[in-house]
This record gives sequence, C-alpha cells and structure tokens, in this order.
Amino acid sequence: MFQLTPIVKNILIINGIILFLEYILRISLAPIFGVHYIFSDNFYIFQYITYMWLHGGIWHLFSNMFAVLIFGPMLERVWGSKRFLTFYLITGIGAGVLYGVVDTIGKGDLSGDTEAFIADPNPDDFYIYTHTYKSRRFDMLRIEEFNDKYYENPGYTSQAVEVVNTIYNDITNIPMIGASGAVFGVLLAFAMLFPNTELMLLFPPIPIKAKYLVFFYGAYELYSEINRTGADNVAHFTHLSGMLIAFLILKYWQRQRGNFY
Repeated sequence: MFQLTPIVKNILIINGIILFLEYILRISLAPIFGVHYIFSDNFYIFQYITYMWLHGGIWHLFSNMFAVLIFGPMLERVWGSKRFLTFYLITGIGAGVLYGVVDTIGKGDLSGDTEAFIADPNPDDFYIYTHTYKSRRFDMLRIEEFNDKYYENPGYTSQAVEVVNTIYNDITNIPMIGASGAVFGVLLAFAMLFPNTELMLLFPPIPIKAKYLVFFYGAYELYSEINRTGADNVAHFTHLSGMLIAFLILKYWQRQRGNFY
C-alpha cells in the first residue's frame, strides 16, 4: 500500500485529470501548451511550465507518474511539501529550458536553409536539405525517388518547395510534452539521498541499489541521445537535463546547509 504525501498526490491527480479531459473532450493541448521550437510561430514562454503537465497517452502518463509515486513520497517526507514542490517545478522547468536551448542550437541553420532553398530551389540543394533535415511524414525512399524525378524534370520545383515547407513545419511544430524532466530529477535526488536503498526491478525481478539503477538510467539516456534514430521521438536530452538540474540543486542545498534537507 502506497503512503501518498500531499504534493505527490496532487501531482498524480492533476496529470491524470488533464489527460482524462483531453480524452473526453477529444482535444490535444500539446499544440498550445507543449514546448515548441523557439522560432516557431507556436512558441510561447509559458510552455516551459505547462509542458510538464501533459502526456501523449496512458502509457506515457503511467510511466512518469509511477516513478513519482514510488520515489516522490520519501523525498517529500524528508524535505517537506514546500521544498519538494519547489524541487519538482524547478527541475521540470529547467529541463524544458535546457531542451529549448539545445533544440534551437541543433536547428540553428534550419530557418536559413529553408529560406535559401525557397529563394533559389534546385535539385542539388533539395538533396542536401532533405538529407540534413528529416520528417516522419516522408521516408527516405520516397525522398530519393522524388529527387531522381526532380533532377530529370526541373518542372517539379513547386512540389520540391512544398516538400521543404512540409519538412520545416513538421520539425518546428512538434511539441515536447511530459513530466520526464522532473521525474528524472526525482530519480537522481532519490539516488543521492538514499543511494544504497534496494529496489526490486520488474523485468527482470531482481534487486538493485538505487545508485546503480539511476546510473544505468542516465547512461542509457545518454547513449540513446547520441545514437538517436529517425523513429525515436523520445526527448532523451530532457531526461538528462532534469538529472543535471537536480544535481545542481542538491549540491547547492548541501553547501547551504551541510546536507540535502
């Protein structure tokens, strides 16, 4: 039986209600409240707060809230409700901001390359653009086939511009949502406060100390971010950012008071 603490309980309730309302009303709040590319027309500064209360489905919600349910209560009992809420919000917002900065850097040439192609469309630049920036809407086989036709017939220019615009809009208007940044911050905090606490894995069902579990989680997220594939739509850097923000907060609190609480 889980012993819920006040803030953990409210976090679970708020996240659950939001997803429930989205299902009942058949709407998605992500286009407005998820974090967008900074230069997107759909970007608003408040998204760094709201994104962490949205989820893409039941499994996404369950995986995040299960971690909050397991690790959050012990932290809240040690820190108190106010400090735990402060920690949860700062790690979530901080992870969103870091994601936004890195995402913007990663897409630094996207806007310029898009404008340059539209101003002077040609098969060579189309090939470079579509192999540099990829959209889930177009697989590379289709792109290659179209590129061959474009080389043979420059009259395909208008279609090429349409493809480039579609890729640009797909990349810049995919919102990032989820509480994972804050959740990974909670995981790191638990491992730093209770490093030798033994946890039972579900698959396989073996015990593991918290410090090792979080280390492997972090290593996996780093590996997944470095070796990202086109089909991977998980914001691994947000997870890593949440852990980084959490580490900095805990070190600051430790220096201020000589301990974590």
